[in-house]
Amino acid sequence: MRESAMATEQAADKFAEEGATDGSPGRAGSAVQRLTDVPRQRARHASFLPKAIADRMGIAIARRLHSRLGSAGLRIELHDGNAVGAPRAEATAVLRLTDATAPFALALDPELAFGDLYSAGRLQLTGSLVDFLCLTHQNPVDFGLRARVLRSAGAPAAWRQALGRATGNARHHYDVGNDFYALWLDERMVYTCAYFARPEMSLEEAQVAKLDLVCRKLRLRPDQSVLEFGSGWGALALHMARAYGARVRAFNVSLEQVEWAREQAEKQGVAARVEFVLDDYRNASGRFDAFASVGMLEHVGPGNYEELGRVIERSLAPEGLGLIHTIGRSQPYRLNRWITTRIFPNAHAPSLSELMPIFEPRDFAVLDVENLRLHYALTVEHWLARYRKNRRLIDEQVPAETARAFELYLAGTLAAFRVATLCLYQVVFSRARNDAVPWTRADLLGV
Repeated sequence: MRESAMATEQAADKFAEEGATDGSPGRAGSAVQRLTDVPRQRARHASFLPKAIADRMGIAIARRLHSRLGSAGLRIELHDGNAVGAPRAEATAVLRLTDATAPFALALDPELAFGDLYSAGRLQLTGSLVDFLCLTHQNPVDFGLRARVLRSAGAPAAWRQALGRATGNARHHYDVGNDFYALWLDERMVYTCAYFARPEMSLEEAQVAKLDLVCRKLRLRPDQSVLEFGSGWGALALHMARAYGARVRAFNVSLEQVEWAREQAEKQGVAARVEFVLDDYRNASGRFDAFASVGMLEHVGPGNYEELGRVIERSLAPEGLGLIHTIGRSQPYRLNRWITTRIFPNAHAPSLSELMPIFEPRDFAVLDVENLRLHYALTVEHWLARYRKNRRLIDEQVPAETARAFELYLAGTLAAFRVATLCLYQVVFSRARNDAVPWTRADLLGV
């Protein structure tokens, strides 16, 4: 037993030495693997280690974390009073780990553990959470083999969602409660990227501008029929019916959202023109003049894109236009694992190349692509400001862990759009031989 403790202490010394001198993830990974030759669950709790050794390993992990993030103004404090980085008086951000096991959780699985520790209140940050998360996007922290293997996998395998699983995944997020979302979304409950024709627009104005932008790109005319997948709280379908005279059939699997949208249709006097269907999009039938999906594709999964294309093909009229609005990537890469585990189960933000299985097998032609990345950054900035302004009311509605998790999710999303690890694509398409497409873009550009 004494020999095992001595070996672990030597490993801690080696880790501290490497963490202070080498920023390469490869060497950090090998060091952590040596530290975790003991069973993983015991290393995670660190209860098997003598306090002196655990403390030494904790400070070594903190040094590695500080080295990888590379911020001179960052200070990392441990539960026992030890700290690395900037002096407290000079620090622009202070990251505090409040218990002895938190550093080990970060070392074993930083991508998942950071969010879990923050949500649980075991990791606390003084300073700008958004700026800190921008730093983590620009300097990903990788301690161990587990993280390296997951990262090297890139985009997830082409997983397929059964109908029931897709419904469960969506309800995990969207059925938190309408009252909760109403505290930080706009008055129409639009939970997708707004369009700021002028940066000084209010969130309400920018969301209406986005609804108009989608309708204009689809060249909607009175009495045209529209099929919408993933309708959220119904803002787009209601706007299409009220402002453009369209007839809309909108599919959604969230019961709370559908009920809210149906109530709004009655209040706005358009219930005869809008049908909100509580069902999976794969069960859609009929033929429509236009197709729209705004903010649903992230939940579909690459393995289901060809099937989505088949549903659109059988649904879209020969001269119809389609639009897909989705969070995306500039190149194929999986989303943060904490997001896809805790916030949006199995979500994926596709690159443009990953979108092609929707279009190419069905002989659809892409007509227009726009990246609204900075518009989404500003959108989330508004959401986060409203969230924080109403935090007391939010804390009354949801558990403290949920409240912290959503704040972290919003701050992380804002950071990702600011540093361009995420994009926002609007893709307009039609059948390849559709000669009725507009001759120019003058109506969109105003020229």
